[in-house]
Amino acid sequence: MITQEQVWERLRTVMDPELKINIVDLGLVYKVTVGEKIHILMTLTTPGCPLAGMFDTLIKHALKKLPGIDVDRDVQIELTFDPPWTSDMMSEAAKAELGF
Repeated sequence: MITQEQVWERLRTVMDPELKINIVDLGLVYKVTVGEKIHILMTLTTPGCPLAGMFDTLIKHALKKLPGIDVDRDVQIELTFDPPWTSDMMSEAAKAELGF
């Protein structure tokens, strides 16, 4: 069985194409639930982010490496803007990398 920790580990390999920092350290991933499906609750830095469609593909590509996962059937990615993303959600490492 896949664990939450394994999913978080794989999500740390997904880089924001513009910022070149992983989506976990950016604070874009709010919650991961592993049950019948892997459910990822996440946000974007802005509601009008032009790269929104890419994240679905990047995340599924990363999770495809987990054993026994059919990403089209087993992975559900839900976007939310509640709460809205702020730079305070970034890890200290991400803030340092971006000069915050």
